[in-house]
Amino acid sequence: MMSVADSVTHEVGRMLTEQGLSLSLAESCTGGLIAHRITMTPGSSAYFLGGVVSYANSVKQAILGVEAEVLAREGAVSEAVAAQMAAGVRDRLGADIGISVTGIAGPGGGVPEKPVGLVFMGFANPRGEVNVRRYEFSGNRLEIKEQTCAAALEWLQAYLKE
Repeated sequence: MMSVADSVTHEVGRMLTEQGLSLSLAESCTGGLIAHRITMTPGSSAYFLGGVVSYANSVKQAILGVEAEVLAREGAVSEAVAAQMAAGVRDRLGADIGISVTGIAGPGGGVPEKPVGLVFMGFANPRGEVNVRRYEFSGNRLEIKEQTCAAALEWLQAYLKE
């Protein structure tokens, strides 16, 4: 039986294929979970170019082009970093769409201004425009990662339906 997440992933794959669009991912707090979901769909090689699991700030800088000053000023879990990650993965992998996630999956690492469950998600579209959304998820580490993955796929699905 297909789960809701699986059905969204299949629908996203179908729409990307029909629209001739390619996808790339920059994942931090999800550790590659979104890429895993995407590649569970047969035929995903037609639209999924690849992803970068940029857990360390050094990888965010060296591979995705996130500016050191932005990381120092805003921190890795921030709107600015999510935007630069999405634009960076889109540009560097040559994709039409770049999606990024950076957040605090817990159970530790949270502080009052950036609690466990805080996630910033970036979306770079084919026109090069970048939008960022802020989420505050709850639950254990896996639940936060799953909610982040679902939100990314749902945002992509909504964009493709426009």
